[in-house]
Amino acid sequence: MGSNRSCPLPLLNCLLICVTLWSYLSSGVFAKSYRRPNIVLILTDDLDIAIGGLSPLNKTKKLIGDAGISFTNAFVASPLCCPSRASILTGKYPHNHHVINNTLEGNCSSIAWQKSEEAHTFPALLKAIAGYQTFFAGKYLNQYGHPEAGGVEHVPPGWSFWVGLEKNSKYYNYTLSVNGKAQKHGADYSKDYLTDVLANMSLDFLQHKSNFQPFFMMVSTPAPHSPWTAAPQYQDRFNSTKAPRDPNFNIHGKDKHWLIRQAKTPMTNSSVQFLDDAFRKRWRTLLSVDDLVEKIVKRLEVRGELDNTYIFFTSDNGYHTGQFSLPLDKRQLYEFDIRVPLMVRGPNIKPNQTSQMLVANVDLGPTILDIAGLDVNKTQMDGMSFLPVMEGKTNSSSWRTDILVEYEGEGSNVSDPACPLLGPGVSECFPDCVCEDSYNNTYACVRTVAPSTNLQYCEFDDNEVFVEVYNVTADPFQLSNIAKTIDQEVLEKMNHRLMMLQSCAGQSCRTPGVYDPRYKFDPRQMFTSHSWRLSRLRQKMK
Repeated sequence: MGSNRSCPLPLLNCLLICVTLWSYLSSGVFAKSYRRPNIVLILTDDLDIAIGGLSPLNKTKKLIGDAGISFTNAFVASPLCCPSRASILTGKYPHNHHVINNTLEGNCSSIAWQKSEEAHTFPALLKAIAGYQTFFAGKYLNQYGHPEAGGVEHVPPGWSFWVGLEKNSKYYNYTLSVNGKAQKHGADYSKDYLTDVLANMSLDFLQHKSNFQPFFMMVSTPAPHSPWTAAPQYQDRFNSTKAPRDPNFNIHGKDKHWLIRQAKTPMTNSSVQFLDDAFRKRWRTLLSVDDLVEKIVKRLEVRGELDNTYIFFTSDNGYHTGQFSLPLDKRQLYEFDIRVPLMVRGPNIKPNQTSQMLVANVDLGPTILDIAGLDVNKTQMDGMSFLPVMEGKTNSSSWRTDILVEYEGEGSNVSDPACPLLGPGVSECFPDCVCEDSYNNTYACVRTVAPSTNLQYCEFDDNEVFVEVYNVTADPFQLSNIAKTIDQEVLEKMNHRLMMLQSCAGQSCRTPGVYDPRYKFDPRQMFTSHSWRLSRLRQKMK
């Protein structure tokens, strides 16, 4: 008789409670937190968008751009590797993270950086607060691994798995820090080509990570940074390709800062041949990046994780090859150096989208934290989340209209013996005595993109307080500096806005810009400490 009895009431209640709880977990709030999305950030080194940098990346454009959203107005806070990468990691402008160049003295991966900023980067917050498992592979900061900054034994906080390149980009004969232990590589393509090594380590992480936590993976490639060493199978590609002959190629930069005006025009045949060769080599290195992207996307797809993963693809700065007769470099305020590719795919991002809304690399950290469910307002970050833009929940009339670009120039204390006429104070000089940088190539810009205006306003910190202003809609190649003809009221408003942004921190960096309907301008509130700048500007523009 006992065998035919129904389930005892207490046991039945337990079963009902379990079924109800499982249903709640499967469909409710807890399920959302358990199924938090994974995030991948692929960061290239010196990849432009203005001079065709995306052209070799057909797989990347298809697998990320076509599958999601491409931003046509994505900018960096500084067009140089270490300051830009520090901005990505911290979500801060350079005046707040204090990394000013690629040297240890410039705070690049220094002990001071480690003590003040490294524990507050967005990956550290993802790991400590959001419970993400985190993986890094590739170039970190240019001076990472320096013996005076902890060597390769130093593993930055926030990384569950760490594969950091010692110092600057290379393709062969380099050292990796694998969770704090040195791993030396030689020149055997099958074992050592860095882009491929990073791809393989990324795949290993995906294979062996925990399946019970969301993950964040950052892969930072050496390409297309010098020395531009292509994989052997790609060394003969693009043999007839040349750097684009855009309207600003190999012309004199009239009405520009003296550093641009000093470039020799027209360039020598040897300089043009050199930059064309470099251009081809850059593209060849990118073919391995294209393979890396394909491998990661395909592995996520095979594992059933692609639909729940955001994938970002971008660069730390742009590049130029012959624009305004400057042979090769970045560091300048123009579109070719400050504008970068940015493509994102992921949950709730519709495919084949293009956005003209203004974003900056200080926004990457806030956006990724937002995806993970963290509140960026509780951090000290200057940027803002563009997740609402990607999900179609905001429009241009309610989005921000400007961002800040800052750069601190570098120069040598002594004259270059090969170019004695230039005197001290310049750097990055080519054999024909054209220099790409100087101490007073120090500038700050307000880059404005609004429904009615596409404007760049820049001031140099030099004896002239030299100003450059460009209407990028009418003059996309920035041939004509309109600083002396633009309306005086606009000039004063932009000067005021620039000073506001140069002293901003956190929320104050996200206040309305000059071309935002919410902007309020009161000349009486001019910064007294900077009033000399405005008076000098007024004199200069008369």
